[in-house]
Amino acid sequence: MRKIGIIMNGVTGRMGTNQHLGRSIVAIRNQGGLRLRDRSVVMPDPVLVGRNEEKLTALAKQWNVDRWSTDLDTCLADKDNAIYFDAQLTPLRAASVQAALKAGKHIYCEKPLASTLEECLELARGATDAGVKNGVVQDKLFLPGMLKLKQVIATGLLGRILSIRGEFGYWVFEGPNPPPQRPSWNYRKEDGGGIILDMFPHWQYVLSNLFGEIKAVSCIARTSIPKRLDEAGTEYICTADDAAYASFELEGGIIAHINSSWATRVNRDELLELHVDGTDGSAVAGLRECKIQPRATTPKAVWNPDIPTPIDFAGGWQSVPTTSSEENAFRVQWEMFLRHVLEDAPFPHTFLEAAKGVQLAEAGLRSWSERRWIDLPELTLTQG
Repeated sequence: MRKIGIIMNGVTGRMGTNQHLGRSIVAIRNQGGLRLRDRSVVMPDPVLVGRNEEKLTALAKQWNVDRWSTDLDTCLADKDNAIYFDAQLTPLRAASVQAALKAGKHIYCEKPLASTLEECLELARGATDAGVKNGVVQDKLFLPGMLKLKQVIATGLLGRILSIRGEFGYWVFEGPNPPPQRPSWNYRKEDGGGIILDMFPHWQYVLSNLFGEIKAVSCIARTSIPKRLDEAGTEYICTADDAAYASFELEGGIIAHINSSWATRVNRDELLELHVDGTDGSAVAGLRECKIQPRATTPKAVWNPDIPTPIDFAGGWQSVPTTSSEENAFRVQWEMFLRHVLEDAPFPHTFLEAAKGVQLAEAGLRSWSERRWIDLPELTLTQG
């Protein structure tokens, strides 16, 4: 068994700790490592990097990790560390990724890759010039519900897809009671916050991979809650958008509309739901489940507002069965990236793909500002 060193920068945050360290890297270690095509086994050997020594030591002890450091440069200089992973605040990411590129590391990042499209393209070009493997987290593609939806689309059951209607979000408490369940930087534009920059990269890769490339966007957003309490209980002014309502025009004439909000109360089965209508059937997919209604079982709706409807519309949907093991989406993509580095397995979720998500976010913000549709040109490394 051999080891592969992984620099994990920014894993003291919620997502970095839970999804990337605990449910991905530590889970792979606990299963005895990653078995490759040649039957050899590779063991991830993480070094936890951050600015707070107390948090790092506690995290290393909690997850039985031997290595941690507050000195990124020293970790990058260590030839045994082949991969650099970044889950820092978005404004901090580009500089650290640039340093990792200069050190010749393969790089895997949380999304968004950077705060601006220009920075993303610079990093994508830098990774290409350095000849290193590069990738970005696109976890929602590997959720059980999205995998089932992809399977349904592939069967042709929906026919020609007409439209997608998406709902995402939940109520994030302002504090103090109950305390906020999201970090305060999410609501400060100057710290890289905002639901458009956070969620539009997700919608970009979900829509593009399942239905077709996005050609244009129309968006309006709001800062619904003007003041919140931070982690220390101090009130601050919210400067970033916390709700966005957007329409997307996809190739082939498909229209998608997705509401994203941290100021909405949930009345649906899951935190994310996509309702897909096609000529031959419809589907509703969430994080874990997917339901379908073929044309042959679609009830004929006739509305009479004077009497209760005799049709059980919710009861007319069929659940798509689970046909494979349901692994954590972050872990699935981590294993894909490790195989990409170790045995050159395919990994399509590159820095250039990440740049498309930030391109969409910038177009959404511009649409909101200018109150109009914004076209999205095809993105290449030679732009900018």
